[in-house]
Amino acid sequence: MSLFLGLETSCDDTSVALVAGDGEVLKLYKYTKDEDHRPFGGIVPERASRNHLKSVVSLLKEIETDLNQSFGLNFKQLSGIGYTSRPGLLGSLIVGSVAAKTLNQVFDTPLYPVNHLEGHVLSPWLYEKSEGAAPKEMTFPHLSLIVSGGHTQLVLVRAIGDYEILGSTRDDAVGEAIDKFSKSLGLGFPGGPLVDKKSITGDPKAHSFPRPMIKEPNYDFSFSGLKASASRYISGKLDFSEAEISDLCASYLEACIEVLEVKTRKALIEFKPKGFSVVGGVSANSLLRKRFESMAKDLDVPLFIPPLKFCTDNGAMIALVAALRLPNINDQLDFEPSSKSLAGDFYDKR
Repeated sequence: MSLFLGLETSCDDTSVALVAGDGEVLKLYKYTKDEDHRPFGGIVPERASRNHLKSVVSLLKEIETDLNQSFGLNFKQLSGIGYTSRPGLLGSLIVGSVAAKTLNQVFDTPLYPVNHLEGHVLSPWLYEKSEGAAPKEMTFPHLSLIVSGGHTQLVLVRAIGDYEILGSTRDDAVGEAIDKFSKSLGLGFPGGPLVDKKSITGDPKAHSFPRPMIKEPNYDFSFSGLKASASRYISGKLDFSEAEISDLCASYLEACIEVLEVKTRKALIEFKPKGFSVVGGVSANSLLRKRFESMAKDLDVPLFIPPLKFCTDNGAMIALVAALRLPNINDQLDFEPSSKSLAGDFYDKR
């Protein structure tokens, strides 16, 4: 049985996981410190790095105990170690990189730098037998919509390691736009779950927010104009009732999701993939899930959305990339983490 360790430290959450070669998640640990960033209304990079330093060693010790007690193995006997090398907060990436490279040097376990976004793209194929799930067959070509706090992209997946970015956001990611909207309304951080919850009882037609680039003949996105429009409206009033807040949240999410929906539908019709997925933190949004499930049924295309625990950043998706890319990745000890996906390096073929 091949086992892979995954380390994810691209942003503020520290996560480590143990995953089998077929995508079965055997152990998953995650350390979240939202309360540390909440007073600032967003993630503070320096605090995030410090929290990774405090948590990564303790989480790795838990995984080591699991390896020994459940499988009679140690780190040296793993098939490989995958760690997030890019993109993300540089300080956070460095912590995970150093931890992974240290394990490589001590145990001589193969080391695989992983692109965080490829982790999200492949996350729908993670599964847990304990939850009654079974392995899912990968079908290609596959269309993937990445929606998170830092990224919004449409990617055509022709095979593992063969990806074409059809479109990206020109400015803000949809998750960032929702977080900033939450902050403007005074709801708090992280904004995604809060806006989602408030929107359930709201009227999505109460406010007519703009849908940037929705009619453009491409697959790019833009959310800065939508964010600015909502901010101007909110700053023009001193107070809102609970009903008004719910209407604002419902209307704002409607604008965000309609743009995502229109662009994705267009790509599905043009490229005719055998399946499509929505991945990343924003894929946990309840309205988005309902709308995309409806679209999948309408177009008769299989839809894959990861379980909630695999929507947000996690070590399991990083381990899975290492497992699936095993023949094509060289364990480069000198590979440097980067805050960005470099040109041609988004899903590089190291």
